[in-house]
Order: sequence, then structure tokens, then C-alpha cells
Amino acid sequence: MSTALDLALLRVSEPEVRQLLQACQEVKKRAYSVYSNFRVGAALITERDRHIITGCNVENASYGLTVCAERAAICQAVSRGYREFSCIAVTSDVQGVYCTPCGACRQFIAEFSPEGYVLLVQPGLSEDEYLKGKGAQIVAVSSLLPSGFTPADLHLPKHKEQDVTETIQL
Repeated sequence: MSTALDLALLRVSEPEVRQLLQACQEVKKRAYSVYSNFRVGAALITERDRHIITGCNVENASYGLTVCAERAAICQAVSRGYREFSCIAVTSDVQGVYCTPCGACRQFIAEFSPEGYVLLVQPGLSEDEYLKGKGAQIVAVSSLLPSGFTPADLHLPKHKEQDVTETIQL
């Protein structure tokens, strides 16, 4: 039996989690997965302004250069001046299976949200089903990457979000 999603644990409201669920499913359609046909979408919500930022996987003929959806979303957030997010939702096209972040993405997520959570989303269900806990699973970043190397290990001051009110001139 499924238990309802713990929105307090994810640090999101019900409208926000609905937007996250929709955004990760929608951005997955933009994935460039011409080699594997394995589309992945990710959506995160910024801590400060509650913006939803998305990313999809982008493959490359030189497979090692492929960019995963989670890292694409985080890089986009960082390029907009955000360094902290409440949670990140991840989905793929594979029915009945949770798409967990790869090792590199786990490390990337831990860099910006070491005590955060990942919302794993199976495709094809309604938002109401997800909210009831069906086809959605909350996983702690620390359980995905136990004893992960984070900025705290460097004993440096915590990185701060930048003011994104200024437009970057090119």
C-alpha cells in the first residue's frame, strides 16, 4: 500500500510538487537521446525564489560526453545564480521503474543539496496518484550517496546564492 508523499520532507507545497511532476515529465520530451532512446527529465525547485528549473539528458556520439538530466537542471540553476534547491524530481520513459540518478549525478546533487531529497517518478500516472504515493518515491541524497564528498569536507565557507537581478551582458 502506498503512503502519501511527505511534502514537508521535500520542502514543497502541493501546488509546487504538482508543477515539479508536470515539469519533469514535460522536459523529458525534449531529451536528445538518439543513441539509447532513454529519455530522462528532471525538475528542481529553487529554495530562494521557488522557481522550477528543468533539464533533460543530451547524448553525444562520444558517450562519455553525454549530459544527464539532473546535471543539466542543476547547471541551468547555477547559471541563473541559484545554489540551493528544495528537491529535484527525476523521471524516464521506463514503465514501472524508478529512474535513480547515476553516480555522477548523485555527487552533483550532493554538492548543492547534501541533506536534500530526490523525488523519483515513474511515468504515466496522474498527479493525484503521485501525491498518494503511487509511482513516486522520496529518497534522501545521503542514502543515494552515503559518505559522499561535499563542500563540508573541504572545510571552506558555504557557497552563497548570487543576486540574479542583474542581466548578464554579452
